[in-house]
Amino acid sequence: MKIAIIGAGNVGGALAQRWVKAGHTVLVGAKFPLSDKHIQLATIIGEDRFTTVLSAVQQCEVVLIATPPMAIFEVITEMGDVSGKIIIDATNTVRQKPTPYDTVFHALADKTPAKVVKCFNSTGFENILNPVYNGRGIDMFMAGDSDPAKSVAHQLALDAGFGACMDFGKSDKVALLEQFALSWINLAIIQGHGRNMAFVVVRR
Repeated sequence: MKIAIIGAGNVGGALAQRWVKAGHTVLVGAKFPLSDKHIQLATIIGEDRFTTVLSAVQQCEVVLIATPPMAIFEVITEMGDVSGKIIIDATNTVRQKPTPYDTVFHALADKTPAKVVKCFNSTGFENILNPVYNGRGIDMFMAGDSDPAKSVAHQLALDAGFGACMDFGKSDKVALLEQFALSWINLAIIQGHGRNMAFVVVRR
């Protein structure tokens, strides 16, 4: 797949590395493509993968959003026409909401014609860089109304090394999925269990 990543911080950068390794074409879109904060990632995946937001989005069929929530309105403008594209929202509204929307997902669903899915928000970036524990890939989770978008997110989760990508439900479960992410944050950081922990669904 051709994937544009908007927001190449910890999460976006980790996914970029995993998807490049899996053989996907990855472009990183940024206002300042080779600024100091992007140099470390550029040395890993290649400087030629960095371009403007508009250029990255227009060249790709899938767009991953991993920016701070309040940046989404500027990002929507910078992306241009996203008709027919799939957008994956990997953000969490932990400290701020993109008012008047509760989540970035809802802003994207309302203000763009793209097919939107929530995914890759429920664990730390260390677990994205290495999602395997004791020989087993941990689980990823997704939510949204678009079956085509979910199908893509599911495949990209497997390509990144996750053991499964479970459907959390439709768009009414997006906020719940963000709360699930807060559960990981609570255990890993606030309760002090450390960031090298993850969720796996087991069945009897």
